[in-house]
Amino acid sequence: MNELELSIHVSERAGDVSALLVRPDDAAVLYVLGHGAGAGMRHAFMEAIAEDLAQEGVATLRYQFPYMEQGTRRPSSGPVLLRTIRAAVEKAGEVAPDLPLVAGGKSMGGRMTSLAAAEEPLEGVKGIAFLGFPLHPGGKPGTERGTHLFDVGVPLLFLQGDRDRLADLELLRPICTRLGARATLHVVAGGDHSFHVLKRSGRTDAEVRSEVAVRLAEWARKLG
Repeated sequence: MNELELSIHVSERAGDVSALLVRPDDAAVLYVLGHGAGAGMRHAFMEAIAEDLAQEGVATLRYQFPYMEQGTRRPSSGPVLLRTIRAAVEKAGEVAPDLPLVAGGKSMGGRMTSLAAAEEPLEGVKGIAFLGFPLHPGGKPGTERGTHLFDVGVPLLFLQGDRDRLADLELLRPICTRLGARATLHVVAGGDHSFHVLKRSGRTDAEVRSEVAVRLAEWARKLG
């Protein structure tokens, strides 16, 4: 397995951000993986899921959003986040031109990727995979954050814990139904928004991450 540290140019104003390509020898697809709002690309979950995906033949390109690169907690503006995603996808095509691309990410990273694709297709991206789609704020059920999904023209994979306080499954399931064949929903039993499981579940977080990685790899391969 090869690991390569990269730099991605976002724009003159936003500057450059760090990225990390993890490519197993048997890679069949490259997942452009954005981080969540509160933790960067080197967060323990991001490191672990990249390793789990590599075991399933999925390469990953993790990258920082500018605010995280600059060490601040307040997310960059929407346009800057969207530009960063497009720059990361462009970089993925450059460093692994032989691999088909999927994109997405953890929570905010996944949602912003779908917003970018709804605005304009992401070049070369065959599908978008969400590691916990944040459909609404915690304790405030709603569906407004999902309306743009109907403007995305590629297949969507929703990997969701059934204890996720940011995605009431009673609200998410109807959206997936309306999306039709484009949407695949995989519910992770006992998982919360970070796919953490309680001890009484009888499973470990590592086992849950492995389930997520296997399902994402299976879905990505079917995209061709």
